[in-house]
Amino acid sequence: MTPPPALPVRVPLATDPLGIWGSLQAGRRNVLELIPEIATHAPILSGRTGKRWHMVMEPGALKRILRDRVADYPKSLVTKLILEPAIGDSLFVAEGASWMWQRRTAAPVFSHRNVAALAPVMTAAAERACARLDHSVGRAADLFDEMVTTTFEVISDVTFSGGGAFDRAAVHRAIEHYIAGTAKISVFDILGLPGWVPRPARLIAGGQMRAMKAMADAAIDRRRAEGGAPVPDLLDLLMAGHDPESGRQMTTGELRDNLLTFIVAGHETTALTLGWALYLCAFAPEVQTRARAEAQAVLGGRAATAEDMAALPYTRAIVEETLRLYPPAAFLSRTAQSDDALCGREVRRGDTVILPIYALHRHHALWRDPDAFDPTRFLDKRPERFSFLPFGDGPRICIGANFALQEAGIILATLLSRFRFAPVPGRAPKPVMILTLRPQGGVWLQVERA
Repeated sequence: MTPPPALPVRVPLATDPLGIWGSLQAGRRNVLELIPEIATHAPILSGRTGKRWHMVMEPGALKRILRDRVADYPKSLVTKLILEPAIGDSLFVAEGASWMWQRRTAAPVFSHRNVAALAPVMTAAAERACARLDHSVGRAADLFDEMVTTTFEVISDVTFSGGGAFDRAAVHRAIEHYIAGTAKISVFDILGLPGWVPRPARLIAGGQMRAMKAMADAAIDRRRAEGGAPVPDLLDLLMAGHDPESGRQMTTGELRDNLLTFIVAGHETTALTLGWALYLCAFAPEVQTRARAEAQAVLGGRAATAEDMAALPYTRAIVEETLRLYPPAAFLSRTAQSDDALCGREVRRGDTVILPIYALHRHHALWRDPDAFDPTRFLDKRPERFSFLPFGDGPRICIGANFALQEAGIILATLLSRFRFAPVPGRAPKPVMILTLRPQGGVWLQVERA
């Protein structure tokens, strides 16, 4: 009998009821272990663990939550408790009028023209990554660590370009410390206690976050006093932006919270996408070979640019298939603000509504061979809109989605054109989600020149 084909690493989803204690343990170990295996087959699941919850995997119901009745399903209390100490009432966590004016102000910053204008920073970072990897040829290297370095260079250069007084290393350390130490589910979260009840672990990290914010405020005030950068960066564009309806502009605190949002989201999620993509390419040599041939034919030895992206469809498909299998934001939650019905199931005001993107992207009713790595599924046809949600959807779709896709494509094509990657036996990464879906243990790959 022919053995089934090998599949890339997968989260072991729950097969038995967890209860409150089991949910707390799973949530602190790996949030995705809260998802039942049956969620990859069912349209909706409901239950009670401290408070009522519903887990939604049906595209029509997801459209209702994310687009049609978005105001009735704001981000959950747990999400806000985790993120507000780091990024304040910025675009990612704000609701209602506060979110609306910030979105109107920031949207032009991420126009196609502005994103394309930032591409040379991405190309330069890809070149520096290649120079560093030249020193790893013939041995194993942690490609996730390398991608974190690369994408942090990009986001810091496009956010605070020329920011000599902005200690990028300190900001990076503060963000990493916050994510590792405080972005975990508390027993108080599981029990549904109100937000004014302190979560001790999240209080401990306050000092580093306050220092980071003070440093960002000083850099913003200095930019105001000295004028813009030679080539406008995200800070310049946001400072110049205004709400077209009210004319309101962002204060120093609002600029800082949104820039820190872009820094946290902009480097972490793209680094994860690239790390997982390189793991998958090493796992599937035939995919890597096809992508390399495409990249070498287009690039001819140089680093990729924004203008090359249209000629690299297979590279783009690898990025999208990576986002399907390992979406950085793999587990979202909302709190129902009014009574509703989803897939015929009663939803009451105050219920937690979970969007398990990890399960949605591996749902057997929506994807053929859902656990397999197959980039061609994104070449054959586009997936149903609300079955593929790496950046969310509706009015709150990720504002930096095009920026992230452009950056990932430029860096991935450049690396695959110059290097060959192979798995290191016994060092497969483990998908673990705390705030984002990370490869626990790193992405250790053997590096050779192409």
